[in-house]
Amino acid sequence: MTSTTHFTDIRAAMPFWMSLLLVPLALIGATQGGWTVLLLPLFTWYFFTLLDAFLGLNLNNADPQTGDDDLTWYRAITLIWPPIQFILLFWMIWYVSDAAHLAALEKIGMFFGIGVITGTVGINYAHELMHQKSKYERWMGDLLLSMVLYSHFRSEHLQVHHRHIGTPRDPVSARYNEGFFRFFLRVLRSSPKSAFAAEKAMLARRDLPWTSLKNPFWRYWVLQAIMLGLAIFLGGWTGLALFLWQAFIAIWQLELVNYIEHYGLTRKHLGDGKYEHVKPQHSWNAAHKASNWLLINLQRHSDHHYKPDRRFPLLQNYTEADAPQLPHGYPLMTMAAMIPPLWRRIMNPRVRSWRQMYYPEITDWTPYNKATNPMPR
Repeated sequence: MTSTTHFTDIRAAMPFWMSLLLVPLALIGATQGGWTVLLLPLFTWYFFTLLDAFLGLNLNNADPQTGDDDLTWYRAITLIWPPIQFILLFWMIWYVSDAAHLAALEKIGMFFGIGVITGTVGINYAHELMHQKSKYERWMGDLLLSMVLYSHFRSEHLQVHHRHIGTPRDPVSARYNEGFFRFFLRVLRSSPKSAFAAEKAMLARRDLPWTSLKNPFWRYWVLQAIMLGLAIFLGGWTGLALFLWQAFIAIWQLELVNYIEHYGLTRKHLGDGKYEHVKPQHSWNAAHKASNWLLINLQRHSDHHYKPDRRFPLLQNYTEADAPQLPHGYPLMTMAAMIPPLWRRIMNPRVRSWRQMYYPEITDWTPYNKATNPMPR
């Protein structure tokens, strides 16, 4: 189904600008304290879950051939967010670190919420920007990732995840029956290594050592060092601790999303270390309207992996005939993922149905369930 979206009309893009509502909520929490420090997670998780329940699904698809010139108001939100987040984050570090009206627990709660912003919105927007051809957009993506000390995500996502999704070679494809906490520890350990190895291999193909200044990790390290130094300069050791706390929460939010996007879905092994091509069926799809506004259509993840170069307004929705469907949007599903028995109860029957639908010829799924690579490379 294709809709007649009027992309040049700012009103059509405005729902995707709802992330800006998080900024005044952060300021209220910092200045008022008390229960208001919880406004950010309450808004992003529960409010959008309620909106999804009331607004339902958006099954319409825009014309995927729409050009960038017609997407100005959609691109704008991803371009103005990096400076907004930068100012908000470091103003909060400066203000909250010495705020006498905030107890230590309130400061921790406040920066939990900031981590929800920098993870749910910031890393998600970085994901959109890193996929673009424009150097300026990719730099803005790097800036966002450096604010959460997860700059390697760009290399890992583009060089590893998109190539090896749904195989044991991809650290962030969650295995069947793998609980989130085990997944999270595995990803924290293996993802930076696989990202660095991918960049090192790319440089080697150009007869360059990993120490070459063309290695993006130098840029990653410098940007992250600047962010750490700025946190100390503005907030002292308290500021540094708050910065590290929000970065951890942001990374946790990202990996929760990675966990649910591909849980239990695998590409068929063809032998000799080869796998079938990536298809919409290898990512969970969610058409929930409100949470797709907040996450700029990230939940149309089946199409993102099928056509990675599509900008977010043009991502296509797939029906259950073409892609597996999540029962709820990401905000609610990430909460369920934090309770492994509940998650398995919700998702394992869906994974088994998916296997029967797409791969009825595979009778032994044991190799696909392992977290290590049992197959030839």
